Amino acid sequence: MPRRHMYVPTAAEATPLRAALRELRVNLEVPQDFPPEVLAEAEQAARNPRLPEHDATDIPFFTIDPPTSTDLDQAMYLSRREGGGFRVQYAIADVAAFVTPGGALDKEAHARVTTLYFPDDKVPLHPTLLSEGAASLLPDQDAPALLWTIDLDAEGRQSSVDVRRALVRSRAKLDYDGVQKAIDDGTAEEPLALLKDIGLLRERLEVERGGISLNVPEQEIVERHGTYALEYRAPLPADGWNAQISLLTGTAAADLMVTYGTGVLRTLPSAPDGAVGRLHRAAKALHVDWPHHVAYADLVRSLDPRKPHHAAFLQECTTLLRGAGYTVFTGGELPDPRIHAAVADEYTHCTAPLRRLVDRYAGEICLAAVAGEEPPEWVVAALPELPKEMADGTRKANTVERECVDIIEAALLKDRIGEIFDAIVIDVKDREPAVGTVHLEDPAVVARIEGGTGKLPLGERLRVRLTQADPGAAKVQFAPA
Repeated sequence: MPRRHMYVPTAAEATPLRAALRELRVNLEVPQDFPPEVLAEAEQAARNPRLPEHDATDIPFFTIDPPTSTDLDQAMYLSRREGGGFRVQYAIADVAAFVTPGGALDKEAHARVTTLYFPDDKVPLHPTLLSEGAASLLPDQDAPALLWTIDLDAEGRQSSVDVRRALVRSRAKLDYDGVQKAIDDGTAEEPLALLKDIGLLRERLEVERGGISLNVPEQEIVERHGTYALEYRAPLPADGWNAQISLLTGTAAADLMVTYGTGVLRTLPSAPDGAVGRLHRAAKALHVDWPHHVAYADLVRSLDPRKPHHAAFLQECTTLLRGAGYTVFTGGELPDPRIHAAVADEYTHCTAPLRRLVDRYAGEICLAAVAGEEPPEWVVAALPELPKEMADGTRKANTVERECVDIIEAALLKDRIGEIFDAIVIDVKDREPAVGTVHLEDPAVVARIEGGTGKLPLGERLRVRLTQADPGAAKVQFAPA
């Protein structure tokens, strides 16, 4: 998960911000165009994918994504079961139907690892004629998919799971605002209305097992009267209900692989005490009431992402997700630990194969587990290197995201050098007590502070002067006023 979701509107097209983002792509050697041989193989695959025997095009699937998205990995259909409970049918784009192991497409995917998201564009994992075309679960298009069928009891607990290859067809491309409105005003048909019922049940179970879902707002840069402003777009309840379907599938897939004895898990260790302590200081800085007797998970669930100070704190909470990795196991030798601390369960990534390399491999292992067969040789051969590939790719994606944040914050403040701001000191270097990090309440910026002669007052309010901010040249920095 990116630490901050960002969007730069079209109005900012010709600004220094846009130029700085272009320069960042060059500096990080971000791939742009696909090599001719990759595009040629993608064109051939789009014309002649490996289609499954099972036809599930009679199921009226629908997708839920941002309005402009066209790389659609997942489609769902929800129903009630006779005798109580629910059935979740979840179709995941079958990238393996288009990618030949060892071919040009496969090699390029291993080089890219993940789709990279910039505020103004994205650099896809696969050519767009696949990721936004033939392999995408676009409405009214037959597409090969991995069809998950997960039965739940009346409390939302998983009772059975199956996954197989199938041909599917989505009937509708829905967006979060429309889904929320239809559910709220009672006009949603049952397959969509059940998203709320199942989502709430799964959220309740998440609380029960000690898991945490962060409703991280999207950070949007808007242009007003020739200057920039920062706004948060808070996630809707429907965002969380939709995410619970993906989490359900990820935990079901992990269960299958653990029982099977071969797989790749997404793991996250428990946060160290120091990280939680830093969050306590951030909470104080943002006027978020966090009594010492209240657990972190309970605090997060009490926050309202529509409130700016809560939104900023939720951004800081994503620091506890650092340290997540991928753990491969074979021959029944299960890893220890194998839990994802935020999910509070065994978990894997398997629902976004158009945008993340590892998901294609997790899906193949789950298919083999259900069929009681050996996994394909190309999957077994790739497993040892997958954790490092994913770590390198994720690190690059995080660098892109972090640098984009720096550029955007500098763009917001570039015309305000010398101005005084109210801030809170949320971090101080152990060996350099005059150097640390401050959190501004308005605008919502977190930046370095240095240049003073005395020790910074950790956790206290401080007046600071902006000393540098130049998108593409100098990150935002402050000094004591």
